[in-house]
Amino acid sequence: MSSSSPQSQSLLSKSLASASSLVLLQLFSRLFTFALNQTLVRLVSPQVFGTAAIQFELLLSTILFLSREGVRNALLRAQPTSHSGNKSHSEEEKTANANADATLIANISLLPVLLGIPTTLLTTLLYIGSSSSQTSSQSHFRLSVILYAFSAFLELLSEPLYIRAQNELRFDVRVKAEGKAVVAKTATTFLVLAATRGGEEWALVAFASGQVVYAAVLFGEFGRVYYGNGMSWLLQKVKVDVHGNTQTKYFDTALLHLSGAMTGQSVIKHFLTEGDKFLVSRLSPLADQGGYAIASNYGSLVARILFQPIEETSRVFFSKTLTPGSDTTSIPREALETASSILLTLLLLFTHLFLLLLTFAPPYLPFAISILLPWRYHATSAPSILQTYVYYIPMMAFNGVLEAFFASTATPTDLRVQSRWMLLFSVGFVGAAVGFSQHLGLGDAGLVWANVANLLVRAIYAWVFVLRFFQSRDAGKMVQWKKIVPPPGVMVCFALTGVVTRWSWIGNVRSGVPLTIRGQMGHVVVGVVCVVGCLSACVVLERRTFQQLFAALRKR
Repeated sequence: MSSSSPQSQSLLSKSLASASSLVLLQLFSRLFTFALNQTLVRLVSPQVFGTAAIQFELLLSTILFLSREGVRNALLRAQPTSHSGNKSHSEEEKTANANADATLIANISLLPVLLGIPTTLLTTLLYIGSSSSQTSSQSHFRLSVILYAFSAFLELLSEPLYIRAQNELRFDVRVKAEGKAVVAKTATTFLVLAATRGGEEWALVAFASGQVVYAAVLFGEFGRVYYGNGMSWLLQKVKVDVHGNTQTKYFDTALLHLSGAMTGQSVIKHFLTEGDKFLVSRLSPLADQGGYAIASNYGSLVARILFQPIEETSRVFFSKTLTPGSDTTSIPREALETASSILLTLLLLFTHLFLLLLTFAPPYLPFAISILLPWRYHATSAPSILQTYVYYIPMMAFNGVLEAFFASTATPTDLRVQSRWMLLFSVGFVGAAVGFSQHLGLGDAGLVWANVANLLVRAIYAWVFVLRFFQSRDAGKMVQWKKIVPPPGVMVCFALTGVVTRWSWIGNVRSGVPLTIRGQMGHVVVGVVCVVGCLSACVVLERRTFQQLFAALRKR
């Protein structure tokens, strides 16, 4: 990375800083939420928890994803536009053009709010009309749905401000806003439940109230920073000079078309991302939906703390580094080297994560489940679902960063081709979900296995795109799959420790050792020693890789 330009290094520095900030935000918010959920799942029934955490969260994510995802991703690639062929602009003309660019981007950033109005109304009415009698008969169901819909639209109002903060690389604004919002949400939910003494009657309203407070605090914090600071909530006309001709327009045409393509694709992508929740909300009883929800919360805790910030930061970094402007072949060599190095380093780290989970999760999950999972959820699908997260979490990581690269560099033509493949993946996902859960008898765990298969084929598609992207720029050697595979010595170490930990677990099972901290202490000590051994092998045998990574980090 020594050959990287100062601009690339500055962007890398800011991206690394944002990644660390977002990881800390996710660590704080998820652990805080996890601690609260440990209390909430003991106060409410699996039926209520399943409705709030599966169905209401699905309603919320559908409104937000369809309204903002395409615009958000497109505007990350916004670059200054040259409005005239005359290169001898005065400072006043340059300032005017810069202001025009900013206004055109601001106009597009208002589209999620405009899209959110019909999306919120239609999605909410469709959900209420299609809800089963078992779901809709719960106390204050319609009021809770309306509150969730209102919170979704309220959150969309902060989207133009969020986009502005992202494009200005002001990640501190987002970290503070989301951090305060999470605290307010969890405190509100708990206080409403406590005020009603944990009664079932107001449980759904408690979750809905927490979500409204979250959206209100988020909007308030972004507004506190940007309100009155050149922010307008109305579309503004812009006069631009194009080759000597003055034109009046509201939107940058290229960004608008890209936003439209990405928004259209978001419908399919949302189904693939949330397909398991769609199916479990329709196929499973409410109690099992609660089990699925709590298993998802536990199983994806690491993914949300670590992978979500990495994916979001990668999307920002790749968008700014690899957006060439009008000439699609004009990406500097240094930018390609930096981007490939970051991408391969992340994939290598995720490979190590997969090895750690595959080695240590199966022999220690039963013990962890017995301690963390409330007793009333042991009779649901939660234990079997958690077993599948050993494979689901790494697939989320691989797919997340590869699709971040795709979203950052794909042209509208690439997006249209991917959309056709996504349709095929959707059909395959539904077939796999029904086959795994119904015909193979895997139950709700079959939905997670279908998701693993879905993420795998999507990751392969994105990896093929990465290879073509670099090969078309005579940089194919920068991205070789061998660079994301640990050396044989590391693989052997993980294999041996996998045998040792499973031998220790089988011995405890045969001896009838109870699933308590005291009873399993010897098994835990074996695991700690093996983890230390594996990590030591990684450091010793992959010293050069780590040295290169630390050298890049020191350049911050």
